[in-house]
Amino acid sequence: MTRLGPGSPDRLGITLDAEGANIAVFSDNATAMTLCLFDAEGLHETARIPLPERSGAVWHGHVAGLGPGQRYGLRADGPFAPDAGHWFNPAKLLLDPYARALHGRFGPSDLVASLVPGSGTAPDRSDSAPAMPKAVMLPDQPRVDPAEHPRTPWAETVIYEAHVKGATRLWPGLSGPVAGTYDALAAPEVIAHLRRLGVTAVELLPVHAFIDDGFLIDRGLVNYWGYNSIAFFVPEPRYTGPAGQGGFRAMVRALHAAGIEVILDVVYNHTGESDATGPTYSFRGLDNAAYYRLMPGRARSYVNDTGTGNTFNLSHPFVLRLVLDSLRYWVEVMGVDGFRFDLATTLAREDHGFDPGSGFLDALRQDPVLAGVKLIAEPWDIGPGGYQLGAFPPGFGEWNDRFRDGVRRFWSAGTRAAQDFAGCLLGSAATFDRAGRRPFASVNYAACHDGMTLADLAAYAGKHNEANGEGNRDGHGENLSENFGVEGPTGDPAIIAARAQRCRNLIASVFLAQGTPMLRAGDEVLGSQQGNNNAYPQDNAISWIDWAGGDAGFATFVARLAAFRRDHPVLRQSRFLHGRPRPLDRVPDVAWFDLTGGPIDWRDPALCALAVLVRGAAGAPGYVADPDAVLIACNAGAEAARMTLPPPPAGRMWWRALDTAAPEGRDWVAEAVEPIPSESIVVFAARAAAVAGGAR
Repeated sequence: MTRLGPGSPDRLGITLDAEGANIAVFSDNATAMTLCLFDAEGLHETARIPLPERSGAVWHGHVAGLGPGQRYGLRADGPFAPDAGHWFNPAKLLLDPYARALHGRFGPSDLVASLVPGSGTAPDRSDSAPAMPKAVMLPDQPRVDPAEHPRTPWAETVIYEAHVKGATRLWPGLSGPVAGTYDALAAPEVIAHLRRLGVTAVELLPVHAFIDDGFLIDRGLVNYWGYNSIAFFVPEPRYTGPAGQGGFRAMVRALHAAGIEVILDVVYNHTGESDATGPTYSFRGLDNAAYYRLMPGRARSYVNDTGTGNTFNLSHPFVLRLVLDSLRYWVEVMGVDGFRFDLATTLAREDHGFDPGSGFLDALRQDPVLAGVKLIAEPWDIGPGGYQLGAFPPGFGEWNDRFRDGVRRFWSAGTRAAQDFAGCLLGSAATFDRAGRRPFASVNYAACHDGMTLADLAAYAGKHNEANGEGNRDGHGENLSENFGVEGPTGDPAIIAARAQRCRNLIASVFLAQGTPMLRAGDEVLGSQQGNNNAYPQDNAISWIDWAGGDAGFATFVARLAAFRRDHPVLRQSRFLHGRPRPLDRVPDVAWFDLTGGPIDWRDPALCALAVLVRGAAGAPGYVADPDAVLIACNAGAEAARMTLPPPPAGRMWWRALDTAAPEGRDWVAEAVEPIPSESIVVFAARAAAVAGGAR
């Protein structure tokens, strides 16, 4: 007979000790909580053990004789009263929110239905255990040595946004069970590629265990991106390779050894249980009224600020605790270096609306573990007042979609926006320069997972999402893209050259701007998604990066941009630039010119070219002693120009260092007047005179 003790409510989830297992589960509104044990295959339920104690909102007990590898689940009793927000149903096996590992996969099944199909009100009393993966009891894992973390300063950070499978499924030489897994991302050849590119941080699309939406399964598709989390402590099993459960940790360790940080894209704004018609996997059955935001006066309905059917309720202390415990686990045990918060506005929304001093943001910023990692917000959702770019507190980076659109507009024919583009080059200071924030707050990108690839921006005038099964109605309608005369692939050398030039201009704009550059995986080899700008359900060649067919020369150009940025600190300054005279030498920290070398007419609505001279920021330590300066000339016009260069810093000469129209050209000493080709960026660097070489 199983020996059952009261256990402790202090630590939620399973805690193994020499005698057995302590189990503690939060539920405000349950009337009983049961631990269910299963055999090694997870097929047969071997015991149901009611937890004997309740301390406040935590049900708990200690079961002797249990150990690592034990399969288990939960069942919660309580009222089934959806109109009051309660969906308790002991027929449904529930996943422990603190589970560390899973046995089995989530798959389509009528057994997990919350309601009898077609009834609208009657609870489905089918036992869901046969359709549910089982949680696996694990011993505590050792904490990561803090010295392992690279701790790259924000000013030196270059982010590479990648999907674990998409980035490695077709990697040359990686095949069989390794391809598309955590193991593959840890492969020496993959890491060597990242180092050649100058990447300092890999930002991974969601790796918390997630489920595939029922409507996608009905179309023969899956939730490839993974923005449908259900288990916040479990690495997604579909990316597990030969290294097994430890593959994720081994991947992080390998990247760290190469000096590369790991940032996770995390989804705490909603869960995979969807709306009132969705399945019961965990939170709905444990305490729906606590875990989710419900409509006032209509508790059967969910607040849907996320557009996914439900909204996680971080205003509840135990839900907030779950999220913070999960974040700390990924830092302290799994070794990650930061987080990008999907739909972060949702996480910071209180009853009165978005609040930069919300409970979640305050708790995050004061936490001794989490306050020291990189924090990035996606600063919008579809709820009221959902667009909050620039409103997050100091210490946060933010995905800057205005940078994305400003850069695309400047380089797109007929949509010149030089004034906005100029602001982009200076880190969007008008948006972020407040409350002591730093330029790194602007995470700059021309393309990301959500939208067209860099190459497709220059190959398709419109989106092509037919494969998603929604009649091409999904995805962004305005992409600011062009096709240069042919929609999609072409063999025309002139069009191919023009497209590559456009892509070089876009990516150079990202790396030459103040702020934090972000590169979408595959863009360095001009990967395509066939014009699909919403490839979230495409786990196939549409989304997988075709490395063998990629443009290696473009990757070399991207690496050159990253190296140039690394070598010139004025491009990654810790203070915003405003053209103000520096106190000690009275020289402005930044100066603007037209492409003759004269002043710019900022009122010109047709302005399509500009040049900016960037020096050290006013007040920055050592700014006078450092003669570094960079002159960036951007010509989005159809005509070439000849620019009279401004005087270089004392003791220096201008070198023509980068030219997007001549990506393989070497540096040379510039003349007093230099050509600026049409549709191009030319960069001049202030350097000492050449001892040898430097000729054209």
